[in-house]
Parts: sequence; C-alpha cells; structure tokens
Amino acid sequence: MRRENQSSVSEFLLLGLPIWPEQQGMFFALFLGVYLTTVLGNLLILLLIRLDPRLHSPMYFFLSHLALTDVSFSSVTVPKMLINMQTQHQSISYVGCVTQTYFFLFFTDLDDFLLTSMAYDRYVAVCHPLHYSTIMGQGLCTLLVTASWILSCASALCHTLLLTRLSFCADHSIPHFFCDLDALLKLSCSDTSLNELAIFTVGVAIIVLPLVCILISYGRIGATILKVPSTKGICKALSTCGSHLSVVFLFYGTIIGLYTLPSSSTSNDKNIIASVMYTVVTPMLNPFIYSLRNRDMKGALGRLSRREIFFSKGTFS
Repeated sequence: MRRENQSSVSEFLLLGLPIWPEQQGMFFALFLGVYLTTVLGNLLILLLIRLDPRLHSPMYFFLSHLALTDVSFSSVTVPKMLINMQTQHQSISYVGCVTQTYFFLFFTDLDDFLLTSMAYDRYVAVCHPLHYSTIMGQGLCTLLVTASWILSCASALCHTLLLTRLSFCADHSIPHFFCDLDALLKLSCSDTSLNELAIFTVGVAIIVLPLVCILISYGRIGATILKVPSTKGICKALSTCGSHLSVVFLFYGTIIGLYTLPSSSTSNDKNIIASVMYTVVTPMLNPFIYSLRNRDMKGALGRLSRREIFFSKGTFS
C-alpha cells in the first residue's frame, strides 16, 4: 500500500477479533445473541420504567438513560463487527472510522457520568432519606443528565477534532474490531503529543474524577450503614445500592484492567478481550443485574407479564 497522508486516506482495515477463520461462524452466532440480548434487555428496562408509575423516581430516571446509553454504546461497534465477520469485508471508510470513534468516546463518557449521577442519588437516598425528595427533584435530575450529555459531547468532540488533523502512514490496518483511538494514534505519522496530552487531561476529568466521586459517595454510604443498629436496616440500605455497585465494578474494572495492561504487541489480544468485556458483555449484563437484584424491577416485570401494568394510573415524570 502506498504512503498516503490524512487527506487522501479513504479507508482503514479492521483486523477484528484474534480468532481462527473456522471459528468465525460460532463467534458470529455468539455475539449476535449477546447483541440481541443487550438491545431487548435494555429496551425492556425502558418499557418498564415508562409504563409503571412505581418506577417514576430519580433512580429509575437515571437508569432509563443508562439503558438507552448501553443500547447505543453496543450499537456503535457490534453491528459493524458482525457484518465484517459474516462478509469477510474488513474495511471501514475514513469518515466512518472517525464517526465510530466519536460515538464510542461519547457513549463511554456518558455511561461514566450517568453512573456518577446514580451514585450521588444513592448517597442522598441512604444518607439523607428525609430530604431525598427535596434534594433529588426533577430540576436537579434533569440538570445532571443534561450536563452529562453536554460534557460527553464536548469530550468526544475534542478527541475527534484532534484526530482529524493527523496524517497516516502506509499501513492502515487497525488490530482491533473497532476504530480504537489508541490504535489510530499508533498508525499516525504525525506528532501525537497533543492528542496524548488531551487523552491524559480529559481522561482525568472524565474517568478519574467521577470515579473518585463514586468512591466518596459509597464511602459515606458505608459509614452511614455501619451506624444502623438493625440488620434489617443494613439489608435495606445494601439492597438500594447493590445493583448500581455491581455495574460500577463491571464498568470500571474492565476499563482499569484495559489501561493498566502493558502496551506491547503481545498484550494486544488481551486488550481486545478487555474491550469486548466493556463494550459487548457489560451492556448485556446490566439489565440482568438490575432485574435480578432489584425488587422494584422484578415487581414491575411481574405486573407487566400479568398485563396489570397497563391499567395503572400515572404519567412519566
């Protein structure tokens, strides 16, 4: 392939998952099943929250946005990966690659901010239960979600604009199943120091600071729970936080594992596996976590299956 600069790059080559050709069919069926489960599971959460008045609370308001984000997040990468596996056509256009990078970063950041908002909601619910309805009013919930969308958009746009100024060398092969920002920077012939500085500074603001906020929130929650004299009160407090805490561990655990791996060629397969975990597996598990560990969601699902929910009064707020 001849040497080209960024203005003449027409496409990249996604090398996909590190699997043997004879395994393509099996993995295609597996990931198709996972993707359909992700979409249907999260859409079911949206449906339950929309139809059941008992779920019209701040926690489920944030959860509805998280479910929508998970569907969108998974849809950014998985359909293209499935098409490539089925057709053996691994190319993606330059515009398509940059667009995929933008939306991947956008929904990753949005997931992060929503989890932080949900942690604050749980903190108020456990530590200030008498003032919960006053503090977590509709205005604050809307503000938190709106700010999450705006900040995520700004962060993703920053990285994408910096990416478009780069020139690329002769090798346009991306050793990944999607247009990963780090993989694209490694293909560039330009100076990427500004991009790396943006990744570090924005990463601290988007990933580290929200994680610190989540840890502080749960630290305060833990201190409050230890002051509760009754076992019943402790179990009730834990039940309100268990689902969210499980999702936080899944999301941040895989991301931390991904970015603490050595950046060598031998660890590339491990990077891809870690990426599959938080881009494909985690969005699928979230509906199961919130359905199986959450009494309200299980109750709403039961009412929906008995068609009682359609006769409930109330509107979504």
